[in-house]
Amino acid sequence: MATTAAPAGAPAAPRVRRSPLWWPAVAVTAAAAVVYTLLTRRLSGDLRYVLGALRLGGDSGYSPSEVFTHRPFFYRWFVALLDLPTAGGTAVRETVIGVEGALVAAAAALALYAALLRRVTAREAAVTAGATGLALVLAPRTDFLQPEWAAVLLAVLGVAAALGVRRPWPAALLAALPLGLAVMMKYSTASTAAFAVLLIGLADRGRALRAALAAVPAAAALFGLSVLLGSHEWQWTEDMPRINQSALGRTGLRPGEILAHSVSFLADRALLSPALLLLPGALLLLLARTRGRARRLELLAVAALVVAGSLAVVIVQGNWFPYHAVQLTVAAAAAWGLAVGGSTGPPPWRFGAVSLACGALPVLYPHAPGGLQRPATVWALGLLALLAAAADVRRRRPAPVRTAALFTLAGVVCLAGPVWPGSPHLVRHGKVTATNAAFLRDTAREEAEAERLRARIPAGAPVLYLAFGDTAYHVDRPAGCRYPIATFLQRSRFLPDVAGLPSFAENADCVDHDPAPYAILDRAWFRLAHVDPGLRARVRATYACPPPSEDTPTVVCTRR
Repeated sequence: MATTAAPAGAPAAPRVRRSPLWWPAVAVTAAAAVVYTLLTRRLSGDLRYVLGALRLGGDSGYSPSEVFTHRPFFYRWFVALLDLPTAGGTAVRETVIGVEGALVAAAAALALYAALLRRVTAREAAVTAGATGLALVLAPRTDFLQPEWAAVLLAVLGVAAALGVRRPWPAALLAALPLGLAVMMKYSTASTAAFAVLLIGLADRGRALRAALAAVPAAAALFGLSVLLGSHEWQWTEDMPRINQSALGRTGLRPGEILAHSVSFLADRALLSPALLLLPGALLLLLARTRGRARRLELLAVAALVVAGSLAVVIVQGNWFPYHAVQLTVAAAAAWGLAVGGSTGPPPWRFGAVSLACGALPVLYPHAPGGLQRPATVWALGLLALLAAAADVRRRRPAPVRTAALFTLAGVVCLAGPVWPGSPHLVRHGKVTATNAAFLRDTAREEAEAERLRARIPAGAPVLYLAFGDTAYHVDRPAGCRYPIATFLQRSRFLPDVAGLPSFAENADCVDHDPAPYAILDRAWFRLAHVDPGLRARVRATYACPPPSEDTPTVVCTRR
């Protein structure tokens, strides 16, 4: 990854003196953005789902090994460990978890910096590792601490270990653990580990081969360990893919629809993480200073595989959730850092100006007229970044030290774009459907609604949650079941064959086998009229619920 300008084994370029004036300005700006983010971001609904399930299941005596959360074994333990030192109110606990996530991301960036120092200048190493770390810490809320995010973090540690340890085989063995764990975060994240090996190969093919040879058996051993330690892990591994109604295996291959979705998805992804718009331009700048046609072709091939592979993971899962491609946005940030941190070649002023403009995109775009909020607008800005890089390649002047600091400052602004109140929280087909400020307002409403529900349930009383994950998270009463959130039961609303799964049967037993004295029913999410008929009869026979009301779709039911 770090040797695009010279073949493997070439001596590192001379180190460049850092400016005593400009670099502190970059550090202060980055630190301010990080502090603001950690104090204001709050966690996404997906994280609340996992945390809620683990907490409620834990209150009932189930460990993270035995609680179903629609996430694999090692990811459940990752989140549980982050939650272990938290205390206090919801906002405080979420802030603590955010700080912990930032600290592990900073540690990964520092390890990457130390590894890159062996192969590039101090400036290139600092800007590349810094951009990678900030892309993780300042990630959009929908990305932060997701399984894909965790896999990227582990992949960065794997790259650092493979390139940073002096002897090749010890380096490969050390890299095997984080790369294997990256696979275990969601199984589909095996692609992220594969991308890490490809990037290692750009620097040293031998080390990449050794890392792959060590990581494959490590991932297999970790999976076997998860099956051994979790009594239901194999069953859930078989059942989980079958509750996804959008998976490619259910919908079939429809090339035209996939192409249209892909074009729209990448634009949406770039609105949430504008560094993605800079990837083609950064790649062009790297190619311009890469020596040898073979090396250029190698760099292009790796870049194409990372982009195509990231998109393939999204297509196979079929949900088109932005966080499924977080590895692509972090790779774009790292490529940008390596491109602008180079000590040779012209200062890419035009590309730097577009980088700064991309930082303003998330703030300005939600206020654009509806006619401009479309994928074509986003793609146009990406084309502008590429043209700016092409224009910069034609210039031939040495870059002063302060130039790198100025461009790095523009990169910090770009990477911080997703965290501001007016920036998009959700985007679909180029339209901003919710901003960060709107998300926080919705969170306040959810907390008030949860307080209303909690007031009707005695403290410590077990609850059957037939409700969305956010409701369970905020109500925070013990679940009394290894399926704290009825995901399998709810999926029968869309997929009748889910009722034949072993996990569905176990989840359904929570309804009427030693049932909880209370149930929370969210009629908007868990529509009794549409779920499996047998399940519907069991719920109605066990619980008495208030009559439907448009004003209060979520109600507390009592055991008959």
